[in-house]
Parts: sequence; C-alpha cells; structure tokens
Amino acid sequence: MRRMNGILAALAVAALTATSGLFAPTASAAQDQAAPVAPAAGLRQAPPDPYAGKKKLLVIADVQTGFHHDSINRAMGAIEQMGRESGEFVAFLRTDSQLITREPIVGVGQRYAGRRINARNLNDFDAIFFLGSGEGTLSEAQKADLLAFVHEDGKGFVGGHASTVAFYNWPEYGEMIGGFMDGEFPVAPHALTIVDPGFPGAAQFPTTMADQYQYLKAPYDTGDVHTIIRLDPTQLTPEQLARRPDGDFPVVWAREYGKGRVYVSTFGHLDDRWDEPAIRNLYLEGIRWALGLTDADVTPDQ
Repeated sequence: MRRMNGILAALAVAALTATSGLFAPTASAAQDQAAPVAPAAGLRQAPPDPYAGKKKLLVIADVQTGFHHDSINRAMGAIEQMGRESGEFVAFLRTDSQLITREPIVGVGQRYAGRRINARNLNDFDAIFFLGSGEGTLSEAQKADLLAFVHEDGKGFVGGHASTVAFYNWPEYGEMIGGFMDGEFPVAPHALTIVDPGFPGAAQFPTTMADQYQYLKAPYDTGDVHTIIRLDPTQLTPEQLARRPDGDFPVVWAREYGKGRVYVSTFGHLDDRWDEPAIRNLYLEGIRWALGLTDADVTPDQ
C-alpha cells in the first residue's frame, strides 16, 4: 500500500510539472513585465527612413488652449495633399505639440515604457507649419527648442491663419513671426495690394478675396518683415483705418529669423479658402520657400 501511495505521489508531481507550462507567462508577456529598457539603450538604432530624399514638414494644430477653427480639418488635408501632389515634401499631421522637442520621445505605460515608439522629433524635420492657437502646451524646454530649430539650425516656420493668436505670453514667439493679432474684421470681400509680385505665387493672386482679415499689434513693425500682400488701405472704411492709422495691414509676409525662414499667411479662416487654387498655390510656394527649395528676396520693408 505504501508503495502504491508513493507511485501515485510521484505521478502527481510529474503531472503538475508537465502542466505547469500551461500557466507560465509567454515570452511576450514576460517581456512586458520586465523592467523598462533605458531610453539610451532603446534608441540607439533608428528604423529606416521610408521618406528618404524628401523634405519633411511637421504640421501642428494644437488648439487645446485656444480657438478651434472649423477650417483646421480642411487646412491639414490640403497641406498633406500639396506635399503628395508636388512630390517635394511629406507632411506629418499632429494635433498636439509632442514632437516639438529635441529630446528622444519614448513610450509610457506597461507596454511601451522606455521603448522606441516610432516618434520623430525636431531633428527629423525641415520646417513646421503651425495652425495652433492659444497659449499652447509647450514646456520652457520645448519653446527653446522651437526657437533654436529656426534661428540656429536654419529650418523653416510657416504660420497659418491662427498663428498670430498663439502664445501672447511668449514675446520671443511674437518676435519670430513678426507680431500678434490685435483684432479682426468680419468676413467680407476685401481689396488687396500685391506688394511683392516677385515672391513665388503672388503675381497672379486676385486683388479681391473674401476672408477674415486681421490687424496686428506690437511687436509688429513694417520695418521688421517683408510684406508680400496687404489690405488696400484706400478701400477700407474710416472705422477700419482707425485700427491702424498708418494704413499698414499685412496679410502675407516673410522674414529671415537668424539662419531660418519664417512665412506667415492669415488666409484660411473659411473652409473653402483652402479649396481656392490661388490660396493653395500661395501656401505651397510659402512652404517651398520655408523648406529652402526656392529663394526669394525678403529684405524688410522700409
């Protein structure tokens, strides 16, 4: 009997050993439960660039703290389409500002903590197209990285319709783009003056266009930017002219900022403006200039 009990006990242990593998963590699960990989180790080898040879444009529409323009959807789609159709650049569309950084970007949480998540940063881009508004979500380090991206690295910055209503509490940003919005006129057709027909895309631009037009405040000074298109002051009402007695109402302008290039256009409040061929072409040429694909004289106005 004792011998029988010993045999049964041995069989039970063997069975438990054989079946215990059914309940052991899989290799994948064990990997998830392992200590996070240090960022330095996990970021040594970048994946191959699927867009090698093409300029890369980071399109940011971070409006978490500002006005949500309905036209943002159309704008982002139009910019991406411009890149595909021209074949000159690839647009990366983002509704947050995470990629505006020099720091490596790694994941968080059980699955991705400390691991590469195929996230680029400013080192991977040639220009930024900014569609955001409000005070934004950038840290002080990110702000410094953004300014250095343009000023020190010679990269590009394109400001869309709402770029002049962003970061009012960040003076250096206003200096980079040329100024902040002081107010705006209601949507209506306005007469335009093509100040610089030599800038790509400007010569054939219509001299009347319906949109919401802005007027600027400090630090804007006409001597600091190169105006491409402005409202025609001779066609404004006395009430409108009173907003800026000097009659200076820029709509599209460009400037050099350190080693970099800054292009700002206030067109695009309305959805259908992004379907207007003249506006699309003007933005495309601004993007191309900011990316360094074309050259233009942007000597500041006198």
